[in-house]
Amino acid sequence: MNFLAHSQLSGDNDDLLFGNFVADAVKGNSYNKYDDDIRKGILLHRKIDSYTDKHPIVLKSTQKVRAHFGKFAGIAVDIYYDHFLAANWPQYDASELSSFTVRVYAILARRFLILPARTRRMLPFLIAQNWLNSYANPKDLERIFYGMDRRTQFKSGMASAVDVLYAHYDTLQKDFEDYYPDLRAYVAEALRELDESNGIK
Repeated sequence: MNFLAHSQLSGDNDDLLFGNFVADAVKGNSYNKYDDDIRKGILLHRKIDSYTDKHPIVLKSTQKVRAHFGKFAGIAVDIYYDHFLAANWPQYDASELSSFTVRVYAILARRFLILPARTRRMLPFLIAQNWLNSYANPKDLERIFYGMDRRTQFKSGMASAVDVLYAHYDTLQKDFEDYYPDLRAYVAEALRELDESNGIK
C-alpha cells in the first residue's frame, strides 16, 4: 500500500500515523530512537507491507500489469490502490479527503525536525503538489507516475501507468474492494499484537 492507505489505516493516533508514514525511510532497528507510538507506527507499516506483498488478491492485481512494468508492477499496484481509496473515500472514512490530507501534512510538518532525511526532502513537494489528494484524479496521477519514471531513469514504464489503469480499471477496482476489508481487519489484529509485545497501551 502507498502513503494514503498507510495514513488512513493509522486511525486517530497522530504519532502512529507519523511512524506509519515515514517507515520506508527508517532502516533496520533505527526505529528504536523514536517514542513508543511512532515506533509502533513504523512496525505496523512493515507488517502491512509484508501482508500486502503476500495477499493473493494483490498478487492477482500485480500479475495483471506485470507485462507493462516488470519488477515495478507492485509499486504501480500500490498507487492504483491508493487511487481507488481516494476516489471512493466516503466508503472508507468518515472525514472529507481534503480535511484528512491537511491533517496528515500538519502531523508531518509539526514533527519536521525528527523526520528521516529522505522524508524531510520530500515533504515540501508532497504538500505543494498535494499528492494525497492527487491520487483521486487519474490526470494528477500522470504527474506522479512520470516523476517515478524519471527517478528510475525511465526504466519502470510508469509513464504509461495511467493508460494501463484505464485498460484494467474495473477489475483492479474490484480487486481493491475485495482486498481492503481484509487489510483493515489485519491491521486491527496487528495493532493488538504490537500493543501486547511492546507493552504499549
